[in-house]
Amino acid sequence: LELELSFEGYETGKAFTGLDGLKMFREQSWDLVLLDIMLPEMSGIEVLRRIRAGDPHTPVIMLTAKDSVEDKVSGLDLGANDYVTKPFEMEELLARVRAALRLSQHTKGEKVDNGWIQVGELKLNELSREVFFGESPVGLTQREFDLLAYLMKHDRQVLTRDQLLNGVWGYDYYGDTNIVDVYIRYIRNKIDKKYHMPLIHTVRGVGYVLKES
Repeated sequence: LELELSFEGYETGKAFTGLDGLKMFREQSWDLVLLDIMLPEMSGIEVLRRIRAGDPHTPVIMLTAKDSVEDKVSGLDLGANDYVTKPFEMEELLARVRAALRLSQHTKGEKVDNGWIQVGELKLNELSREVFFGESPVGLTQREFDLLAYLMKHDRQVLTRDQLLNGVWGYDYYGDTNIVDVYIRYIRNKIDKKYHMPLIHTVRGVGYVLKES
C-alpha cells in the first residue's frame, strides 16, 4: 500500500500497532486514514472510536479481512467513511481514496490570515485568543474560548456531547458530562442572546451545531 500510494504521488506514513497509529494521528496532520481492524495493542475499531471522539472530519477508510455485516456496521456506525474487504484491487482502493478526499474538501469555518476563523459576523483568533462579533469584542474564559474555537472549526457539523467533551476537555476528563451543556449556555448568553443572533443550535438527542441560521 505504501509503495502504490507513493507511486500515485501521496505522501504516506505508517504504524504497525493501534496505539502507534493513534499517536501518529494526534501528533501530525493527515488528509486521510487507511485503518486496518486487526491491529495489535489496540484494535482498529477502538482507534476509529478515539479518532472520531475528537475529529469528525478526517476521512477514514477501514481495511480488513473480515467481511461480516457486524464488522462493517460497527465501523460505519463509529464514523468510518468507507470499508474495503481484503483481498481488493489496488485500483478500487485508489478510487475510494480519491472519492473520500473529494468529499472531505468542505469548509471548516472560513479561514482568514494570521489565525483568524470566521463564521458569519463571529470572528475568533486562535493565536491572540481574541473574539469579535462584528466590531464588538467578546470576553470569554479560557474554557469558553476553547469550546467556541472547536465549534467554529467544525461549523455546520453536528457534534455530540462526547465529541465536544473529548475535543475540549480531553480524554482524561472524568467530571460531570453535563459540563458541556453548562458552557454552551455560557457562550450563548455572551454571543447568541446578547447580539440576538442564534449561532449555536441544539440537535435534540444528538448534540450541538454552530451555523448561521
